Amino acid sequence: MPARAGEAVIETARDAVAGPVEHLLLARIACEGGATRADLTRDAGALLQHKLSPAEVRAAIESGTAALVQLGLANEARGRLTATDAGLRAAAAFTETGSTPFTDWDQVRDMALVAKALGLGNEAASRKKSLARPEGLRTAILQKTYGLKGKKNIPDAKLRAQLALVALERAFGNKIKAGFTKGSGLPSKAARTLAGQLAASPREFPTDAKLIAQLAADAAGAAQTDPDVVRLALLRRMMTALLDAAPAIAKPAAAPVPPARLVEKAANDTTPAKGPPPRPGLEDFAAAVKRAAAKSAHGWPAKAFISHVWDQVRVEQEIWALSEIEFKIMLTEAHRRGAVALVTADLKNKDLRQDIERSATPDRNTIWHYVRIED
Repeated sequence: MPARAGEAVIETARDAVAGPVEHLLLARIACEGGATRADLTRDAGALLQHKLSPAEVRAAIESGTAALVQLGLANEARGRLTATDAGLRAAAAFTETGSTPFTDWDQVRDMALVAKALGLGNEAASRKKSLARPEGLRTAILQKTYGLKGKKNIPDAKLRAQLALVALERAFGNKIKAGFTKGSGLPSKAARTLAGQLAASPREFPTDAKLIAQLAADAAGAAQTDPDVVRLALLRRMMTALLDAAPAIAKPAAAPVPPARLVEKAANDTTPAKGPPPRPGLEDFAAAVKRAAAKSAHGWPAKAFISHVWDQVRVEQEIWALSEIEFKIMLTEAHRRGAVALVTADLKNKDLRQDIERSATPDRNTIWHYVRIED
């Protein structure tokens, strides 16, 4: 057997024995200067603490390092472990870094491993490098979570607009494909408010940056928006998946803990999800609006305040669980598609000021106030 073929067989056998914990330890050991057991406990152990108790982490590190030495993937001298040539190749395969040399652990963790966790292991080095920056990390998470298109450096305003479209499609039960022509998108505040409906706790956000940070944290299952906390949640989720998929012999014993949530499918995927309330399609929504408008219409041509229509729809269609901002944005989308007709009010009429203010529905450079009843 040729020497290179023999080496390949040996390395394949090593991979079959080494499990997720061993590969994680090797990724840390392969960094410049190697690692002591204290380094491994601090750095690699942080990614296992959600699955294992402190005693189990120490035991996993002890058995894992012994296995790496036995497999010829690491050497130990004076309490410090270093990777062999075979170990460097195995670490590069696990972290999906190719021939890129390992430097410090922060770079391996924040770039290579985060890229692996997001399914971006085959991306260019420049894309992985952007993950070390808070904005790059958040953009990548949201692109992965919601199936958004674009480069790694998307302005907050564009990202907010994309998220608002996702929220609009979700409001319609993913039964329409929303889209705006250039220059005709939602006003920034309306788009931000609509996108805020995607949050785990829907609410309005004062800035695009806060909106994006919260949605990224929610997608990663992180309790805080701090980038380090978000990265840790992503990496722990990855290790959970790897441990759960590994053969039983390679998995350290641990009490089952639900993994951090990262949406794998785009939020506008048409596959029904468990739990969320049913949402109307365009035709059902328009029909409900017209029925509600007919009950409070006045004048000629007959028209009803949007606020009055909303009051009717939220009661009659309680099962839809729409928020007011979702209703108003859906209303403008239905108007654009010709499903309903909206008109503006005479702002000089002081007697109707309260209804006019409650009904105000921004749409590009226009503010609608009425739903018109068409013959």
